[in-house]
Amino acid sequence: MQIVTETDTINNNITYRGRFAPSPTGLLHFGSLLAATASYLQAKKHNGEWWLRIEDIDPPREVGGASQQIIQTLMDYGFLWDNLSYQSQRLDIYQQYTDVLLKSKKAYYCGCSRKEIIQHNKGNMHYPNFYPGTCRNGLHGKKARSIRVQIESPAVTINDIIQGIQTLNLSESIGDFIIKRADGLFSYQLAVAVDDSEQNMTQIVRGNDLHESSFQQKYIQQVLKLNTPTYAHIPIAVDYNGLKLCKQHAARTIATESPQRVLWYALQCLNQQPPESLKTQNLGQLWKWSFENWDIHKIQRVQSIISPI
Repeated sequence: MQIVTETDTINNNITYRGRFAPSPTGLLHFGSLLAATASYLQAKKHNGEWWLRIEDIDPPREVGGASQQIIQTLMDYGFLWDNLSYQSQRLDIYQQYTDVLLKSKKAYYCGCSRKEIIQHNKGNMHYPNFYPGTCRNGLHGKKARSIRVQIESPAVTINDIIQGIQTLNLSESIGDFIIKRADGLFSYQLAVAVDDSEQNMTQIVRGNDLHESSFQQKYIQQVLKLNTPTYAHIPIAVDYNGLKLCKQHAARTIATESPQRVLWYALQCLNQQPPESLKTQNLGQLWKWSFENWDIHKIQRVQSIISPI
């Protein structure tokens, strides 16, 4: 089935296209800045495009006004994007792909609750949310709640240019995972898999906390016979207690008063070794140095780094 969307008008004659895709569930913190900086500079290094995609498909978790504040913060830091899109404007497209998966029996309706799944996996410390395929062959009297993709080719391999070649067996670690939730919202995995392919992303540079998601997204792309980008997962920023900087842990919003100083620390965390003098110079000079000296291979192959601010 050929699905025609507004992205069919996109220029495909590119050698590199990357993106930064924040969700408006809070404002940008230092960990967000690391991902934005790495993806932006990797695109510029390849003379490619860098897109900004607002992943606003989870209204219950969104913070009012966060989308515009994220955009403004990126502008304050000197980021320039080639395209701006919102996932909330693409719901019909996600439904079309969901219908394709259902029609081809690559996905099915599930009547299991989260509580039931956790109870089934009681004692499984490694995979407490593993889905055992209870509804694969029918609902057995249950009411349909969500839609799950069926795992048929369990082993997915990613050649991560930072973390190395890694393989995950989805049938053992995750099981058939949700692509449309019980509340009617599309899953992050489905929306991102579709968008990264339809928008012709050639490489995804993002935090290592989304490493497992990459396997799920690649699997969806393979089942739908969509293009798959390459990946580079940078270390995530953590505090001194080892907690990831994130909105759930009330990570501090990055300041906009002295963006060159914060950006200097981001480059330092990415092991780019910017000169100390650039910390107090203007933002334009710092970006100029970054464009000329960026090297993704300098980033350490570690899971996390302590945030300096």
